[in-house]
Amino acid sequence: MKNLFSVKDKIILFSGATGVLGSALAGHLASQGAVLIVLGRNPKKVKALVADIEKEGGRAFPLMADVTDEAALLKGRGILLEEFGRIDVLINAAGGNMKGAVITPEQSILDADTAQLRQVMELNYLGTFLPVKVFLPLFLKTNTGSIINISSMAASRPMTRVMGYSSAKAAIDNLTKWLSVEFCQKHSKSLRVNAVAPGFFLTEQNRSLLTQEDGSLTDRGHKIIAHTPMGAFGDPADLFGATQWLCSEASSFVTGTIIPVDGGFSAYSGV
Repeated sequence: MKNLFSVKDKIILFSGATGVLGSALAGHLASQGAVLIVLGRNPKKVKALVADIEKEGGRAFPLMADVTDEAALLKGRGILLEEFGRIDVLINAAGGNMKGAVITPEQSILDADTAQLRQVMELNYLGTFLPVKVFLPLFLKTNTGSIINISSMAASRPMTRVMGYSSAKAAIDNLTKWLSVEFCQKHSKSLRVNAVAPGFFLTEQNRSLLTQEDGSLTDRGHKIIAHTPMGAFGDPADLFGATQWLCSEASSFVTGTIIPVDGGFSAYSGV
């Protein structure tokens, strides 16, 4: 019997794979038989992840480019066209925040750093849009495939402080839905675009915001746990199932959706 959830031999291009969540997810997909193309701008990190995947018996390929640099991505497309001829999945996980795009309780938007806010928007939004634009021709070789953007709970329920990040991720949700319609109408109904919206996971980016040096929760950490019905932060492994589903034929009639992986955070009003 055919396994609908199989990703065996699928060629998956993965940006932002060298972070805490991305590296765990890339390792899982490789363990399921996928070929991982690790797209990043830091050669040391990219090569280290490729080596880790290969050490575990997986298949991986390094591709160096900044996701906000269209010329570099175009060069990367040429490499992939020659090496693989196509891609089956694109996971856009590159993103992040900057201090100047955060408004602390002691600040107002008058303190926002416009240059850093622009960088946050470019990294999260253009860093998703440009790979879709540049690598689309590789999907059109087969007129099938899955694009998975990484959104956030901050997109639909804007968080205090993280103004720039919340705005950028809200734009990702909108882009995901727009592209899903565009591709069905102009390219192929088998070329799908969805997003995964993680709840709260401890990463290097937010660890100091959510936990104390001794591991106990900060006030913000307590608030988040109190509003998460499952009462815990997510573990990277919690993203494996939803993402593999979107990579696989099991989700062949799913497009334009934002899948929360949040322990119930988005369902809870707090009362």
